[in-house]
Amino acid sequence: MSDAGDVSGAPPVLDVVVPVFNEETDLEPGVRRLHTHLRETFPYAFRITVADNASTDATPRIAARLAGELPEVRWLRLAEKGRGRALRAAWSRSEAPVLAYLDVDLSTELTALLPLVAPLVAGHSDLAIGTRLAPGARVVRGAKREVISRCYNAVLRLTLGVGFSDAQCGFKAVRREVAGRLLPLVRDTEWFFDTELLVLAERSGLRIHEVPVDWVDDPDSRVDLLPTALADLRGIARIARRPARTALAAAAETLPAAGPPPDGGEHWPAPVAARARRYAGVAALAVLAHLLLYAALRPAAGAQSANALAVLVCALAGPAAHRRVTLPAALLLTGGTLTALHHTAPSAAHRTELAALLAADLVVALLRSPFRRARAARAGTARRHTGAAAS
Repeated sequence: MSDAGDVSGAPPVLDVVVPVFNEETDLEPGVRRLHTHLRETFPYAFRITVADNASTDATPRIAARLAGELPEVRWLRLAEKGRGRALRAAWSRSEAPVLAYLDVDLSTELTALLPLVAPLVAGHSDLAIGTRLAPGARVVRGAKREVISRCYNAVLRLTLGVGFSDAQCGFKAVRREVAGRLLPLVRDTEWFFDTELLVLAERSGLRIHEVPVDWVDDPDSRVDLLPTALADLRGIARIARRPARTALAAAAETLPAAGPPPDGGEHWPAPVAARARRYAGVAALAVLAHLLLYAALRPAAGAQSANALAVLVCALAGPAAHRRVTLPAALLLTGGTLTALHHTAPSAAHRTELAALLAADLVVALLRSPFRRARAARAGTARRHTGAAAS
C-alpha cells in the first residue's frame, strides 16, 4: 500500500474517498469535477482520496498525476480488489472528522454533498446516506436496475427489519469516531460493505440521516449484477443468523429447568411470529434470486428458458422437500404467467415480465407456506406417537 499527494495547509474537515478499479476513463474528469465543486461550495478544508484497489490499467498513473497537481487530492494504492477493503483502508488512515465516499462516475448530483455531510459536521447525526427511494429523489435508470434495487431493499426490510430506505446508493458519510467503532465489526470487503455497516449502525442505536438525491445510472458501470446480487444475499443471510443465534441463546436461558418441551421432542418450538418472520425472509430471498437470475439469463436464453433455468437453480438451492412439492407448481405458474403475458401483450417490456413473475412468485410462496406448516405438524405428530409407543 502506498499513498501520494499529501495535503498541505489546514487539516481537512471532510475526506471524500473515491474508490476505483480500472477507471482510467472516468477518473480524471470525475475527480476534477468533484474538486471544483468542493472548492466553490464547501466552506471548510477538504481532501479527496482516490482509493485505487488493484487497478491494472492507467488508473494508478492518472491518480498519481492528479495527486501531484491538486493539493487537496491524495492517492492511495491497494494491492487487493474490493470496494469495502478500499473504504476501510482510506477511512482508517484519515484524520478528518467526517469521512465520505462517492462513486467515480458521479451518478449522484453533487449538490447533495453539502446536505449529506452538514448534519455530521454539526454533530446532529452519526451517519448519512443518499437515497434514491425516498420522496424528493429523482432517478434515471433502466427497468432491470430499478426492480433489482427495490427488491433488494425490500428484502432487507423483511429479513433484517432495517429502517433506512436505500442501502446501495454510492453516496454516504460517517463521523470518524463512529467509523472507528464500526469498521472492526464489518466483515465484508466487497459491495456488501455498505449494507453491513448500516445494519450495524442502526442496531447500535446510531443516528442515520437520509438525503434524497438526483441520480442518473451509469451505463458503463463496472458492477457485475448477478455475482454481486448473490454475494449480497449471502451477506444478508450471514447477518440474519447473528441475532437469531443470540435470541435463541437468550431464550434457552429462560426455559424451565425441568420438564421436556411441550411436544415431547428435543426442542422447544419457535414462537409463531418468529417463524413467520423467518419464512417471509426466506421467501423474499427466493423471489429476489429468481428475478435476478431471470434478468441475467433472459437476453441470451429467451423468456421461457431463462425462467425455467432460474426456477431450477433456486429450487436446487433449497431443501429437497420443497423441491418435490413446489418445483412443479413454480414451473407451471411462472411459465404459464409468461405465456399468458406474451399472448395478451406480445411486445411486453422486460419490466412488465419481471412484474408478472413477481406476482407468480408470491403465489408460489403462499402455496409453500401451508406445506411447511403441514410438514411441521406431521413431524410433531410422529414424535408424539414415537414417544407414546416407547412408554
